[in-house]
Amino acid sequence: MLRLLRRADVALRHRVTLADLADRWVDLHGDRLMVTEEDPAAPAAARGAARGAARGAARGRVPGTVRELTYGAAADRVARWSAAIAARSAPSEPVVIATPNGIDQFLLCLAASRAGRIPAPVNPQMRPVEVDHVIADSGASLVIRDAAELSKGPGSRSDPPPPAEPDPDDIAALFYTSGTTGTPKGAELTHRALLGGLAPMAALPTWLRNDELVLSLPVAHIMGFISVLGPTLAGVPMYFLRQFQSGRVLDVIERRRSSAFMGVPATYRLLEQAGAAYRDLTCVRVWMTGADVMPAALARKFKSYGASATLPLIGAVGEAAFFEGYGMVETGGGVVAKVSPPLLPVGLGDSLGMTLPGWRVRVVDHDDQPVASGSVGELQIQGPGVLKGYHGDAAASATAMTEDGWLRTGDLVRSGPFGLMSFQGRSKNVIKSGGYSVYAVEVEADMEEHPDVIEAGVVGLDDPKLGQVPVAAVRLRDGATVTPDELLAWSRGRMARYKAPRQIVVVGDLPRTGTRKVRRDHIVPLFDDPAAGDLPVSVWTGNDRRLGDRRSGAGRGRSVDRRTRADRRDRGSGGDSDRGSGRGSDRGR
Repeated sequence: MLRLLRRADVALRHRVTLADLADRWVDLHGDRLMVTEEDPAAPAAARGAARGAARGAARGRVPGTVRELTYGAAADRVARWSAAIAARSAPSEPVVIATPNGIDQFLLCLAASRAGRIPAPVNPQMRPVEVDHVIADSGASLVIRDAAELSKGPGSRSDPPPPAEPDPDDIAALFYTSGTTGTPKGAELTHRALLGGLAPMAALPTWLRNDELVLSLPVAHIMGFISVLGPTLAGVPMYFLRQFQSGRVLDVIERRRSSAFMGVPATYRLLEQAGAAYRDLTCVRVWMTGADVMPAALARKFKSYGASATLPLIGAVGEAAFFEGYGMVETGGGVVAKVSPPLLPVGLGDSLGMTLPGWRVRVVDHDDQPVASGSVGELQIQGPGVLKGYHGDAAASATAMTEDGWLRTGDLVRSGPFGLMSFQGRSKNVIKSGGYSVYAVEVEADMEEHPDVIEAGVVGLDDPKLGQVPVAAVRLRDGATVTPDELLAWSRGRMARYKAPRQIVVVGDLPRTGTRKVRRDHIVPLFDDPAAGDLPVSVWTGNDRRLGDRRSGAGRGRSVDRRTRADRRDRGSGGDSDRGSGRGSDRGR
């Protein structure tokens, strides 16, 4: 009963902070299992032996390649590390957490906060020059690159100090943007921003169900951090894979009978490619996503792979629910969300959903004035999670906010009735072609309706007569035989003339950020100047995607892009002709 009262206190009063969260875990959840963490980079022989042992192990645990951490053990680790951090840094000073992705990175953030410091987690996929920028920009004197560093040296044998007592509106952490363009900026997020909306999860009666959440996200990204933070308040056990491998994720869900999965839309595409349709995923009750637009058709597939319940003698019935949230680094997590319940064809597509409690949204034009219903404008946000500013960058902080206190998101939405909105893309991703506004996300959605196209990335190329023209890089299904010429003809037959891509390049993968968002600025180099005739070669080396030399020969690690150009006569026509069956004109907007 005492534990229930403590959970209710956290849920109702919202007084929890990053500094005291770990100390509260045992009071909230006892010494229950918090997380099972797997490192897929373990040697193949060890993984093979572990899989054999897993067949007879409870819930499919894999001895030798995973570790289990209870709330008590995690809290002890946070307290010990906080003593070492306190001995090596000054109060209120940023501490850069540049460790490999994993639960330790999350716990180190809590340890820094417990010591009265400001954690600044770094995505391990950042390049060294970007990490150096974060260190310099934050002004941190302490950089932790491995948790083992804190097991010796100053403070390693000291008794843990009591947790710091920050105000909920004090800065809790610096999360550096990992968007598709620009130098990373440190978003100053408060304790209220990170925990205020999650605190009610402490009241969930999780002891009534045997749930498990599977996830494989970068902890240094706001979505990954919140996706780990929320379950620790609710007491939902997690299975965390430090590196995403689609086949392994499916193995884990199927063998452990996990009930929930959290991933970005790109990971759902990879799971589908890896044969999700042929796995028994009826244990899943809810699929969750965020950070990017989820294609409705893909969400419907995954709903059908799950189930509403498993009944004795009958088996799996119904389908899973699908949850999708909208948020960004600058809001400390979710602002708008939608749920597609089992067996109901609602809550899918490009609609953002309903605004979460405490938040306000508006859709405005270039003068920050509300747009008419059905028109496209910028989404602006007010609420308790909006960043205090960008660390050390007063100019960027001022630019991010309007004079009346609204956050400029840079996201374009179409306003609708009853406060509903549909996502149209980033303002910087609008292609101005012959007087028309072409929204890259719309063209991508159309291209992905082709049966052979898994994913498309659309950008604008400069054009001397139209200003810009849309071009597309696409990934094809295994065994697909469609040619770029055929894709161009297909797109012309279903899109307005000004929307249809003028060039198409086929690639093995699209360049991405740490959360697998498409990096559009890295797509542009895949295309030559429209008047050129030689073809580029893409060099793919792991996570490093660069434009190679222009030789047609294929060497090791090199794949030749297949692409073509539309008839150059089309480039001479203006944007006043709307041929084809596009989604309508946004002329001049």
